[in-house]
Amino acid sequence: VVVGPSLGTVLIFTDNLYAAALYGPARLARWLLGVCAVLAVVVGAVTGFVVGDWLVPAVMGIQAGLVLVTPVTTAMVVREQRDRAAAERERAEQVAHLAELDRQAAVAAERTRMARELHDMIANHFSAIAIQSTAALSRKDLDRATVRKVMESVRENSLKGMAEMRSMIGLLRHEGDGEEEVTRPRLADAETLVGRARRAGMEVEFRVEGESREVPAAVDLAGYRILQEALTNALKHGDSPVQVVVSYGPEQVSLTVGNPVQRSDARLPGAGAGLIGMRERASLVEGSFEAGPHGDGWRVAAVLPVVLGDRS
Repeated sequence: VVVGPSLGTVLIFTDNLYAAALYGPARLARWLLGVCAVLAVVVGAVTGFVVGDWLVPAVMGIQAGLVLVTPVTTAMVVREQRDRAAAERERAEQVAHLAELDRQAAVAAERTRMARELHDMIANHFSAIAIQSTAALSRKDLDRATVRKVMESVRENSLKGMAEMRSMIGLLRHEGDGEEEVTRPRLADAETLVGRARRAGMEVEFRVEGESREVPAAVDLAGYRILQEALTNALKHGDSPVQVVVSYGPEQVSLTVGNPVQRSDARLPGAGAGLIGMRERASLVEGSFEAGPHGDGWRVAAVLPVVLGDRS
């Protein structure tokens, strides 16, 4: 190959070496490099032994090295760059995949949050409307005063529901744009919830233990919504009287809602979304939540920390 007069033969030979080193296994490329280097040395040594002059063998060895070693080393360099580019593409695809998973998780979390907010805002008012209208329709001796009382309660709950819906829509529109945040419900408004439940026909015993004080906004909202949903469940599925206790401790706020269990069928069917939402709200602020039979009735208990950890 080295001493032959055909340039075409040399080009075909070097192309074959290049292709074998580039497209074959990496182990084959390393093996070809070693063999070609040895052959270049052998060509120079044999030529020197035959000719007897070491200048010509040196030139022949260099030529043999260029013909044999250069295609292989070039292929190995190209192969390394190709493998590096493939690895970069794979890493970029992995990053894009992880980003998509994060986006999907964020969307799912936001949908869950919105579903929880909508349920807690609307269920209380709609339950009161449904129960009072059902009770009114089931009575045959309705007088004008009773009808007026029922309609006033229906109107109040409708307006409250619409106001809270507007509040949530405003919060979603203004969130993160630097405008003033829409006022959130607070645990200090618990007496308002109790008053609304009483106007819906429930007998509620309410007391506050300890000194009421400011708590983190997340705990404020979670406590309010848990109490709201617990009263809604008592209205839908329980009997009076309902005992509500809000207890302020040095490191936590405790909420307890207890009521007798109806012996007959519940006034309205339930799908369990309320209990799930209350448990989620307590978990989001690193609190605890329990709901279940207690004595002859049903009790909901939540303990929410006043000092939040890193999750919040």
